[in-house]
Amino acid sequence: MPAADARLLSHVLGEPGAAQRRAVAKTITLLESTRPDHRERADALLTQLLPYSGRSFRLGVSGVPGVGKSTFIEALGLFLIGQGHRVAVLAIDPSSSVSGGSILGDKTRMERLSMHPQAYIRPSPSGGTLGGVAEKTREAMLVCEAAGYDIVIVETVGVGQSETAVAGMTDLYVLLQLPNAGDDLQAIKKGVMELADLVVINKADLDPAAATRAQAQITSSLRLLSQHGRPDHAHHDEKMWHPQVMQLSALKAEGLDRFWQAVSRYRELQTANGRLEARRRRQALAWMWDSVHAGLRHRFTHHPAVAAQLGRVTREVEAGTLPASTAARRLLALFAPEPPLAH
Repeated sequence: MPAADARLLSHVLGEPGAAQRRAVAKTITLLESTRPDHRERADALLTQLLPYSGRSFRLGVSGVPGVGKSTFIEALGLFLIGQGHRVAVLAIDPSSSVSGGSILGDKTRMERLSMHPQAYIRPSPSGGTLGGVAEKTREAMLVCEAAGYDIVIVETVGVGQSETAVAGMTDLYVLLQLPNAGDDLQAIKKGVMELADLVVINKADLDPAAATRAQAQITSSLRLLSQHGRPDHAHHDEKMWHPQVMQLSALKAEGLDRFWQAVSRYRELQTANGRLEARRRRQALAWMWDSVHAGLRHRFTHHPAVAAQLGRVTREVEAGTLPASTAARRLLALFAPEPPLAH
């Protein structure tokens, strides 16, 4: 390992402070680089950091734009720091189609939290990645854990059919809803609701009656989903966690204590019944295959023979003169010809 990377590693694993924060930032920047030499250095660093990771609690937060995700995360982060925790926030911003950079800039929307010495906020452009999370979010999470942040919060771009990847990398998935969400449950995507471990109705102070109505209707929907889609969540089993719905006001910092009590109860139950460990094992395998698929796609599109034919084949498929399946087989044959059949 180069001397500069060894120093970087020692600072990440060192005492909390400005030097560690700079080292964490530099390491994540290295992880996000697409240069092959940077990727090789990043892999070596990540391998060294891995034994020190995995000790945090990973919290995923999703919600429609305007639901108050950043306000909620800032209020929660300050509350947790007050309880003695160190908090890292990986906030995924939508990418600009012009510059490719972050549009919203979560660091400016969490001003108080970003200035706290016990917090670290990393806004990253999503880069158009499906799942609402940046491609390197999992790796950044391991770096933060190795640096001693015991609570890692991942905030996604928003909620949609592809916005559920955060549930595949966190220990608990929180879905934020507005008080009027219960008025139109059709607007809540079933797939996202099935993944939610905890549904939080934020801004409950704006319309208490609507928030209470939403809580009742979403609770009923979750029970229905558990009976039909997730029978292992049967409500008579007290050793299992059952998705819950609660109200709070992040702006007024009301209800955060009850929220964290629910999270702590979830952690206790899922640790005791072994499901938290099993969830992480599944996530590690899923991460490996996601990386394999991403790597294969990159190598495929950059293969000289494929790159030479890709434009023409794409135009033919768009024009309807070449079946998509035939085009795929031709390109794959250029990338890796099939071996002859054994006689």
